[in-house]
Amino acid sequence: MKKQQQNNPKHKDNSKVRLREIVGVLRKHEIIHGMTPEKLRLIVEDLGPTYVKMGQVMSMRSDVLPQSYCDELVKLRADVKPIDFSEVVTLIEQEYGVPIQEVFPEIEEKPLGSASIAQVHIVTLKNGQKAVAKIQRPGIKEIMAQDIVLMRKAAKLLQVIEGPSDILDFNKIIEELWVVSQQEMDFLLEAGNCKELAEMNDGIEYIAFPKVESHLTTSKILVMEYIEGIQIDQVSELIEQGYDINEIGMKLAKNYVKQVLDDGFFHADPHPGNVWIRDGKIVWLDLGMVGRLNHRDRINIKNAVFAIVDGDIYELKSSILSLGKAKRTINHSRLYNDLEELQSRYGSMDLGSMNLGEMVQEIIDMCNHHGIAIPASVTMLGRGVMTIEGVLEACCPNVNFIQIISSHMSEEILQEFDATKELKQSGKLFMQSTRKVLELPSNLSDLVKMTVKGQTKVNLDVTGAEEPIKQISKMVDKMIICIISAALLIGSSLISTTNMKPQVLDIPLFGIVGFFGSVILSGWLLYNIIKNGRKQK
Repeated sequence: MKKQQQNNPKHKDNSKVRLREIVGVLRKHEIIHGMTPEKLRLIVEDLGPTYVKMGQVMSMRSDVLPQSYCDELVKLRADVKPIDFSEVVTLIEQEYGVPIQEVFPEIEEKPLGSASIAQVHIVTLKNGQKAVAKIQRPGIKEIMAQDIVLMRKAAKLLQVIEGPSDILDFNKIIEELWVVSQQEMDFLLEAGNCKELAEMNDGIEYIAFPKVESHLTTSKILVMEYIEGIQIDQVSELIEQGYDINEIGMKLAKNYVKQVLDDGFFHADPHPGNVWIRDGKIVWLDLGMVGRLNHRDRINIKNAVFAIVDGDIYELKSSILSLGKAKRTINHSRLYNDLEELQSRYGSMDLGSMNLGEMVQEIIDMCNHHGIAIPASVTMLGRGVMTIEGVLEACCPNVNFIQIISSHMSEEILQEFDATKELKQSGKLFMQSTRKVLELPSNLSDLVKMTVKGQTKVNLDVTGAEEPIKQISKMVDKMIICIISAALLIGSSLISTTNMKPQVLDIPLFGIVGFFGSVILSGWLLYNIIKNGRKQK
């Protein structure tokens, strides 16, 4: 089927037209003159809703894009013209294989919202209950797949944005877009996320998630409970209804901390439109974008927070290196200095004035700068924390997110504290330390014996030695060129005294070639020496 589509002349013509559109947009924004965050956003908007959705997804991936570009892409809005209602009816009937009345006796023609991937309609189920049906746009997967192919072709044109340390790999960005977009287009995944989060928060009375109608949900249609409530940023309306906005903020922050630190499964896009208040409960909506943290990542994040509060640079450095993966040799001295500067700024702050989202993002940027790859889930957490702090600041500024995190972690430590266990552990550590102290004279004696016999080996990692080594390498290269030039000159002179054939003007040709090569190498060497001398001045 795919092969037939590729051989279809109409499909090829459409691809050519779309490719011309992409190139036209790039020319319009003068991409050859460089890229800026605002220019990238405008390009994405001009390329259409498919790219807008991709841009929104990538705005949460500061491990792939520089933070300035992520901040700009957050401004993208995906509201697009809704598809015709007759197409909605056709898609529903094709998906279920029965007339629409047998599934939804009633469906509102005007959609609640329309985005690049799907649009939402209020429906009535056969049992008379109201629900919402999220219906995927027809052919959206094929459109995105075609655009991804064209983006791969245009990738060379797009490699002009400079990241923290090198030019971004747009092929990597494109592949990441395609993976995430496919996940976004599978509504069964979103339904699973909603059920899993609901189960994890089942014991919390003030938290709710929409009930998923599993028997009606497919990969292209998601049917959920209709939530009638008040959006969290409608502060005046909430106060009129008798709600305590500070209490709502406290509960929202506590639940988000639980999702991150206890469950390791959190809402990655907690903007006000996805948080509603209904019957005294906070209802989380739109679970298509979620993040997962494994146990190891959660421990490292907790340790990093404690290290900043305690001013422990070594522990902070250790936590970050454990959290990420080095892509190149790390200059530990520079990393330590950068972390010390970070700690000096945040460690002196009181919890009330500290912005955790900004701090997390600074750490991620620092890791990118030092070539430490941070997991995508952590970068999504950074964006999620910044978003939730923005919601709290706008709706209930008296609620401080990092204070709630600190209280949560302190309570966790107290709950996990076992005096008997701690005493046993301390006694065990004391005995181990005593044994090692008693073994020290013997170990020193063995070390001296090995040194005398020439069996001692020392491994050194000299930080900051890269530049001197480069300079030595350049000096050696110049010496080699100088030797080659001299050898060519001497060899050519010897050849010129012979009658070796062929000859040019009674001089052996190999002698002339040797002289010529010696002159070129000598000239290049002198040019570099003069050039480097001017730079040093």
